[in-house]
Amino acid sequence: MQKDTLPSIVDVEASGFGAASYPIEIGIVRYDGAKWCKLIRPFDSWVHWDCQAEKLHGISQSMLLTRGVEPVRICHELNRFLGNTVVYSDGWVVDNPWLIKLFAAAQVEMTFTCRALEYILNQTQMEAWHDVKKHVAKELDTRRHRASADALLIQQTYAKTRLLTSKE
Repeated sequence: MQKDTLPSIVDVEASGFGAASYPIEIGIVRYDGAKWCKLIRPFDSWVHWDCQAEKLHGISQSMLLTRGVEPVRICHELNRFLGNTVVYSDGWVVDNPWLIKLFAAAQVEMTFTCRALEYILNQTQMEAWHDVKKHVAKELDTRRHRASADALLIQQTYAKTRLLTSKE
């Protein structure tokens, strides 16, 4: 990633919090500002559902069945949108396994790589992250805990914390 560009950011919402959960929404804000977000219609074998997770993201099972996109199509769209690039996640330990689960179940090879956001944060950014993120959330006035809103919040927090570093 070049120093003057922002990183591509991914956020994944899921059916729950454990190993049996699966991805239900993916949101991305790319390095050039382009955005992509889709609900995922679950495979028939994906049955785990956690009502606490639903309360958090506000996505119901009926929404997925009526508005969700077929997983194979999601994978192909993601590959086209991201190409052979790196996308970063602030929840890599859960987001990356959900992406792997999606692509494996769809039997589509992932062309992009997902890495932990911490790889590109310096110490100053990490120290300021939570305070800056709260401030940016107020600026963006995001009320939904959804993948696209979260990806934008993370990317903008990265940008603001990077400014702190450039002032040193």
